[in-house]
Amino acid sequence: MKTFLFSLLKPHATSEPTKLLLHHHHQWRGIAKVRLKWVKNRSLDHIIDTETDLKAACLLKDAIKRSPTGFLTAKSFADWQKLLGLTVPVLRFMRRYPTLFQEFPHARYANLPCFKLTDTALLLDSQEQSIHQTHESDTVERLCRVLMMTKSKTIPLQSLYPLKWDLGLPDGFEKVLVPKYPDCFRIIKASNGIGCLKVIQWPKEYAVSELQRSKEGGDLGDEYRQFKRGQTVLAFPMNFPKGYGGQKKVRVWMEEFQKLPYISPYEDSRHIDPNSDLMEKRVVGVLHELLSLTLHKKTKRNYLRSLREELNLPHKFTRIFTRYPGIFYLSLKCKTTTVALREGYQRGKLVNWHPLTRVREKFYHVMRTGLLYRSKGVHLLSPQEILLNSVESESGPEESEEDEVGTGDECYEDEMSNLDSEGSDED
Repeated sequence: MKTFLFSLLKPHATSEPTKLLLHHHHQWRGIAKVRLKWVKNRSLDHIIDTETDLKAACLLKDAIKRSPTGFLTAKSFADWQKLLGLTVPVLRFMRRYPTLFQEFPHARYANLPCFKLTDTALLLDSQEQSIHQTHESDTVERLCRVLMMTKSKTIPLQSLYPLKWDLGLPDGFEKVLVPKYPDCFRIIKASNGIGCLKVIQWPKEYAVSELQRSKEGGDLGDEYRQFKRGQTVLAFPMNFPKGYGGQKKVRVWMEEFQKLPYISPYEDSRHIDPNSDLMEKRVVGVLHELLSLTLHKKTKRNYLRSLREELNLPHKFTRIFTRYPGIFYLSLKCKTTTVALREGYQRGKLVNWHPLTRVREKFYHVMRTGLLYRSKGVHLLSPQEILLNSVESESGPEESEEDEVGTGDECYEDEMSNLDSEGSDED
């Protein structure tokens, strides 16, 4: 009977699950939940900290490019600090990185600082634009799959804009990318007048999750073939904080969780009991898939919350992150809440690098070069010398395994208890 029920879960299908399967799992709520302390991970916190500055620099670079004058005044970005996620004023931030932003006085107001892009920043931007063009089909697929997970296959543009950097979308994607693919996308207006992006059609192979794809080949191919025949279920990769993996109660809990049928995030879930264990595993699968589609395998919790209703997530979905620390990591660095996919990182670095993340790595090292040389005359360095320093920095030693980076028994008990008790699930 169990084999028959599992066989009803078609990994490539996008139709809603059958009533028989749902009826069976409405009653399946016997998994014992284990409350775990939240262990701080210094390695992932450091990555989130550095990439917050990197993202801010990239967004400022795009803003300067969009400016009709080719520069920004200090007055124009004075109130952007919170928008960019910075913990310091934007003016101080831009002066910190002279290898990217060149300061000069305004032509009419001598006391008004202005900033334009350096030759090095322009060179890196040209490399970034080249990658956007070369890998455009990959970007289209990623955007399609995000839209496909929603109930209406539609997302408000104002909810997509914050995710632009995480998803690797080009600046002004709604104007430069969407019109090129009228068979895939359409910009529509919702009943409240808000502009939305809707996916029209897509190849069937898009409706296969990253978890399913990871099991298709290599040593895990047998597991996936058994899953397709209904003989087994797909298991999420687990990487527990130090000390958790060996606990018997945790192992039993996770084994019970892994035995639940895997529901593809591209399946219609509106008829699944919202209080069932099956729905909880489906929610884990949706969050796992969405984070897998980001270039850096992480994003801010706020960005996910704006998609909560369309993705059919529970009101307090943050508890999913704290309940499954072997899959997700929740960080409170930089005065915000960021969620990362643990399997996306190993020894303090990304496991799978997208070409765009390689260019961003160059951006980061150029920023660091600016910090090192700003007191020694950074203007004396050519763009080629700065980039050469960046390449040499990239070949440095790897960081140790994340569970060895002094995590110990430190935990965010007070902070996480506040998150769990929040009525609005807001930062």
